[in-house]
Amino acid sequence: MVDDERLARAALCRVVEPGDEHGGRWLRELGAVELLRRLTAEPYRAGALTGARERRIQGYLARAARVRPHQDLDDIGRIGGRFVVPGDPEWPSQLDDLGDARPVGLWLRGGPDLRRWALRSVAVVGARGCTPYGAHMAATLGAGLAERGWVVVSGAAFGIDGAAHRGALGAQGATVAVLACGVDVAYPRGHAGLIGRIAEQGLLLGELPPGDHPTPARFLLRNRVIAALTRGTVVVEAAYRSGALATARDAQRLGRHTMGVPGPATSGLSGGVHELLRGGAVLVTDADDIAELVGDIGELAPARRGPVVPRDLLDPVTARVLDALPSPGRTASATDLAATAGTSVDDVLGRLYELHSLGHAERHGDAWRLTDLARHPPNTRRGGP
Repeated sequence: MVDDERLARAALCRVVEPGDEHGGRWLRELGAVELLRRLTAEPYRAGALTGARERRIQGYLARAARVRPHQDLDDIGRIGGRFVVPGDPEWPSQLDDLGDARPVGLWLRGGPDLRRWALRSVAVVGARGCTPYGAHMAATLGAGLAERGWVVVSGAAFGIDGAAHRGALGAQGATVAVLACGVDVAYPRGHAGLIGRIAEQGLLLGELPPGDHPTPARFLLRNRVIAALTRGTVVVEAAYRSGALATARDAQRLGRHTMGVPGPATSGLSGGVHELLRGGAVLVTDADDIAELVGDIGELAPARRGPVVPRDLLDPVTARVLDALPSPGRTASATDLAATAGTSVDDVLGRLYELHSLGHAERHGDAWRLTDLARHPPNTRRGGP
């Protein structure tokens, strides 16, 4: 048995397009059952729905005449899916931040609980025609987040989306694909295998009922769900005009964390990300950076520094003596070194023997100089510190 509210919302998924705020307002004011009744009444009573032009209302009425909620619910059940509506235990309440643009309901395919997964999720999005660098970064981020217990959310598109999903799947982690079509439709077709793996290991979700196909507008509107569902959005490669940037801007409007992965300044696919970073997004380079920003207190990224070289372990006075030593081919007396290092001769001699034991200094009679190893240590560049 299906309750009237669920049945009405299933029907309205074929009437109200994703993100339609007219339909969302009527849904809020009238409720799903009453809104469907007014749309399917014969004849339609003029003025039953306000705030939209007659031409738009005629479009709603035409679509309402073709609803098939029982069939849609049967179809989703046959593929092991379900239809979730506001008020259900599995409904992610953060989607309510979208106001009248929130989904009428969500069609799901996969075993995990959406609400629980969404509480610890991050969106990773970006260009479809990405570079090898972008694909590598997206896969690395997806795997790193999954290993840290985060759910990776994306749109199953070519490029960055697919790489992020594959990274999470490869790490045996959790991933969610938000589709701009029915969850029984593999789009793009080239990702049929990937979408099947996500359905088995993770979750597929969409606002459109079974069998519905995507349109350009639906792709853009799908992005608001990705932004609202997750705790933050990471953009990996995006041109100035990009759906991924639209997702990030939706996230900013909703008060979610917005992050960007920098790329080469000469790449057009880095331009949109760099502009996003200039506009207040946070620069991230790995999963640790992301987890520190969107995670709980104490989830800190490790301190970043270059390699530790032997001279880093010297105390300040010994380091000054080392700096005073001349290069091979020249020597200096302990007296000269004491004057240069600003300490006594006895102190210099003690520190010279310490440097000798570490392989930094060598003695030639009563004079001292640098060793070749100290001059060009193997883990530093020639020509600079």
